[in-house]
Amino acid sequence: MASSSSSIFTGVKFSPILAPLHSRDSRRSGFTKDSRTKVRFNPAANRVRVEAQSLIPCNGLWGKQTTNKGRWKRNIVLGERVTQPSLSQGRSFCLTCRKTQPVIRRSLPGAFVDTTSFTLSRKSSSLVGGKPSQIVNATVGPDEPHAAGTAWPDGIVEERQDVELFPPEIDAAELEAFLGCELPSHPKLHRGQLKNGLRYLLLPNKVPPNRFEAHMEVHVGSVDEEDDEQGIAHMIEHVAFLGSKKREKLLGTGARSNAYTDFHHTVFHIHSPTHTKDSEDDLFPSVLDALNEIAFHPKFLSSRVEKERRAILSELQMMNTIEYRVDCQLLQHLHSENKLGKRFPIGLEEQIKKWDVDKIRKFHERWYFPANATLYIVGDIDNIPRIVHNIEAVFGKTGLDNQATPTSSTPGAFGAMANFLVPKLPAGLGGSFSQEKTITADQSKIIKRERHAIRPPVEHNWSLPGTSVDLKPPQIFKHELLQNFAINMFCKIPVSKVQTFGDLRNVLMKRIFLSALHFRINTRYKSSNPPFTSVELDHSDSGREGCTVTTLTVTAEPKNWQNAVKVAVQEVRRLKEFGVTKGELTRYMDALLKDSEHLAAMIDNVSSVDNLDFIMESDALGHTVMDQTQGHETLVAVAGTVTLEEVNTVGAKVLEFVSDFGKPTAPLPAAIVACVPTKMHGDGVGESDFSITPSEILDSVKSGLLAPIEAEPELEVPKELISQSQLQELTLQRNPCFVPIPGSGVTKLHDKETGITQLRLSNGIPVNFKISTTESRAGVMRLIVGGGRAAETSDSKGAVVVGVRTLSEGGRVGDFSREQVELFCVNHLINCSLESTEEFIAMEFRFTLRDNGMQAAFQLLHMVLEHSVWLEDAFDRARQLYLSYYRSIPKSLERATAHKLMTAMLNGDERFIEPTPKSLQNLNLESVKDAVMNHFVGENMEVSIVGDFSEEEIERCVLDYLGTVKASHDSAKPLGSEPIVFRQPTDGLQFQQVFVKDTDERACAYIAGPAPNRWGFTVDGDDLFQSVSKHSVAHDGLLKSEDQLLDGSDRELQRKLRAHPLFFGISMGLLAEIINSRLFTTVRDSLGLTYDVSFELNLFDRLNLGWYVISVTSTPGKVFKAVDACKSVLRGLHSNQIAPRELDRAKRTLLMRHEAELKSNAYWLNLLAHLQASSVPRKELSCIKELTSLYEAASIEDIYVAYNQLKVDEDSLYSCIGVAGAQAGEDVTALAEEEEPEDSFSGVLPVGRGSSMTTRPTT
Repeated sequence: MASSSSSIFTGVKFSPILAPLHSRDSRRSGFTKDSRTKVRFNPAANRVRVEAQSLIPCNGLWGKQTTNKGRWKRNIVLGERVTQPSLSQGRSFCLTCRKTQPVIRRSLPGAFVDTTSFTLSRKSSSLVGGKPSQIVNATVGPDEPHAAGTAWPDGIVEERQDVELFPPEIDAAELEAFLGCELPSHPKLHRGQLKNGLRYLLLPNKVPPNRFEAHMEVHVGSVDEEDDEQGIAHMIEHVAFLGSKKREKLLGTGARSNAYTDFHHTVFHIHSPTHTKDSEDDLFPSVLDALNEIAFHPKFLSSRVEKERRAILSELQMMNTIEYRVDCQLLQHLHSENKLGKRFPIGLEEQIKKWDVDKIRKFHERWYFPANATLYIVGDIDNIPRIVHNIEAVFGKTGLDNQATPTSSTPGAFGAMANFLVPKLPAGLGGSFSQEKTITADQSKIIKRERHAIRPPVEHNWSLPGTSVDLKPPQIFKHELLQNFAINMFCKIPVSKVQTFGDLRNVLMKRIFLSALHFRINTRYKSSNPPFTSVELDHSDSGREGCTVTTLTVTAEPKNWQNAVKVAVQEVRRLKEFGVTKGELTRYMDALLKDSEHLAAMIDNVSSVDNLDFIMESDALGHTVMDQTQGHETLVAVAGTVTLEEVNTVGAKVLEFVSDFGKPTAPLPAAIVACVPTKMHGDGVGESDFSITPSEILDSVKSGLLAPIEAEPELEVPKELISQSQLQELTLQRNPCFVPIPGSGVTKLHDKETGITQLRLSNGIPVNFKISTTESRAGVMRLIVGGGRAAETSDSKGAVVVGVRTLSEGGRVGDFSREQVELFCVNHLINCSLESTEEFIAMEFRFTLRDNGMQAAFQLLHMVLEHSVWLEDAFDRARQLYLSYYRSIPKSLERATAHKLMTAMLNGDERFIEPTPKSLQNLNLESVKDAVMNHFVGENMEVSIVGDFSEEEIERCVLDYLGTVKASHDSAKPLGSEPIVFRQPTDGLQFQQVFVKDTDERACAYIAGPAPNRWGFTVDGDDLFQSVSKHSVAHDGLLKSEDQLLDGSDRELQRKLRAHPLFFGISMGLLAEIINSRLFTTVRDSLGLTYDVSFELNLFDRLNLGWYVISVTSTPGKVFKAVDACKSVLRGLHSNQIAPRELDRAKRTLLMRHEAELKSNAYWLNLLAHLQASSVPRKELSCIKELTSLYEAASIEDIYVAYNQLKVDEDSLYSCIGVAGAQAGEDVTALAEEEEPEDSFSGVLPVGRGSSMTTRPTT
């Protein structure tokens, strides 16, 4: 992840309008990508991410990962594997491509966000509904990874709160003329249209090199379905995509492909090399040919239809989490007047079961034709005329024989500012191609083909003053699997296209205005028992829904819901009535402009998929598409015209549906929806029934309208955390210097090939850095401290994870308040995260090199190491969050299943599962502080930095701020002081079951077993390198023949690989790719037992163990067969030997991933991890330098050597099946039987609008 991928604005949600940068999760219109439901076998890993939550501090200075509780993401997409974070996950997007936005955090956004998550796999995956599980996060707004921040040019803005941001006198007529000018269009974006009506957009982009993205968007989705066709658009996507033979021919080329269906469109996409690996054969024609077959010439074979019918029915059950059901409720009420509230892409089970081939084909004939489609190609495509020729050659004749095609005048700029600060609204093709002629009614009748001029083709009831007569009563959705109270107030208006300077100016002013809200709520409420869990204000437009929606979402413990609603309404009123202050205007404007300047500097480092996603969403919204440089220049131009009065006037209108609720002049909410549990947890009394009425909801809103409010005071923001005089004094006291690196005899080791430099400070801290210019004027830094949860003792269970959260919750350093530290991060564009895993604690900083950003990041790190402040109320909040999280486990089928499996496999070792209420009650502030800080010892720490700095700059910062950290010669607690053991098979717990009471049926399962760590050590104390030469597969004739084909140089490479410290890391990674492919082919595709199945390896670096996990979702009737099939695949690698093509494909996948990431600072930061760690002695420079050659040298026999280290026999393998339904047993309630402290509160299960509706990837 690029350092710039996160914007400083993580609190308020807006739509993006400027061009994208590296998006943290590349999103297609209306969905987020994900490869597979991944489970992390360490629910206890504590992650605290401090995304420059800049503008609005997150929980604690080191604000916790935004959890989007109650956030409604309005993302119901089918087909693509969606990484839509669960409603509990914070999301970030740029001002240009944001589809979902985070929540208003109860604490300041800030310096350190707590990203602690409990999941089963090393890649944070969720155990709840397939989404990453996160600890409750009181967030104030959305994470916006690459939001369009901008930096004022020198001299425009001073950091003085008494300075206006606009010229003293501006001629009104001149200003009006300027604001009416059209925004510039992207200079490299090529648009065209074939005679058959197919539109295409082409954008040359060099990242990644020699690769391109080709996306075919067909403008048909679930809203185009008739009453008896619900889900048929998604069915066609599956059948057309997976039935394409031409697509299959691309599999050996290094290309990746997938598809997804949403309300308003169906998209088929291929990510491909420009040429085949071993020749110069051009792959463009083959990719276009595959897309042509998929979209316009599919074969609707009965066998494929039946296969996909089974897959979709499995997908439907997999998606049907409580989050999905909440999203459905929110959409139903928000869009009660049109099909958006009734046509979810996944469809209806009873209809999916009965369509025949003819029914499916007729829908395809009605909607799939060139004039109803748009082709997007972004990538390394310099020769535009050649690409256009290829498009004409492949698609030109399709549809000409039998269709009338619209001609188009010059298409308007329909793209760029997809969602800047304004709400997301799908303007659909209406905005994109408003000047194009459409097929007449008579023509469409003759050809039986339809094409809507407006996408999606629905009518909305707008929340505009005078347009609505009666207020809809609040709707209440109650469910036993909900644990938190959440209420959403919606306001729905038409999308305002961003096409002129005036449009952009309005967006900027809204952004500034709403950014203040996040920070305010965090600063005003910081008691240990706040009235709400989170408050979120989302203002965004949505291409998929065709409207702009403003949403106020409040989540709270059920017992506090009335006060939570009152406070949220009160704060909205305060901002609306008094507006932002001069200081806030200066601060947020300055931060936006700095961020924008940074993004403009990164223009040559934006990935093709990010650019494409941005353009596609912009098309749907009708915004003008600009590149990053244009975006910055136009933002600077309009920023100089902004006044405080106008900001407050424009911003106030966004809030009127809440602040003026009940007044005749106020817009009526489009809907008010409360999602509530059936039970609530009371202190000392356990659970009791929870009741709520619509009138009580209205009364709580009115109480907020009547509560007294005062104007916001100004805050003093520190320019530095360590003054020059303090630094000079520290330097004299501690005399920092570089000392010889152990084993080298020199003070600096520099490797020319990789550009990596290694240093060691006199206080014992090792430092690695790499100068990289790929991300202009940007840098990342990570501190790794050996320890983590594995170092917890039997009398301090949960101490590390709670301690890290406590540090995050407090957010104070030295004499600076949490608010001051948060604003310090905002001003310097610093994102900071704090994380606790099983084996280490880490702090990561992303920063800009502008305006002393790197120096500021080092100052913050120094203050944390030397002057961190531990607060009792922060500890109380942290402990309460974990109590809440633990209690929510029985409400989630996936988390309850994973928890039971981990408990069984690791003998109940609490270091790898969530801390129990009993353990949490035994902790105190001193114990958690010691558990964390005892590991912060010189030689037990390692700092790595990657960025666009000079050698002099980085060494100066290292000496000044790391070298002056007090030296400590105390020994850190030994890592894993208590042994880790896998449970013995004699205990009879190899197979477990979990039952969850639910109104709907679902099932999932996890299969796991022991593995070595990345460096060949096992939990039994064995060093596999001592016997690796003895590992061979003698009974395998294929392998012998393979060996005979090797020449001398190949054999030498193999011997080198076997002796290399990374041998097991390389071979295990390839093995995982091969097993994953087989699981999909067998369990999903051939047997039809699941829609989603994956294999993951969790290989530790510092701990001498690892494990593998197979995750599978299914139906209660098929889940046992699915588990047996997964076991069969896992154990069948000897009977069904690995073929050379399987290994080649795995190598291509991993090498392609490696090559694509090499331009990312964050990837290099990962490569540098543990390079000088004494607890990872086998990590050396060759592990980075020789990575590519090691992958290439791996043989099938090497893979079997790795495979033989996995324990897959019946005695070593553990499995747990979870079943949810009305008839499910009561077993899962055992989790809640532990004694709980009286002051605990009920767990928070994230709820939100639309996030879970995204359907999974087709492949």
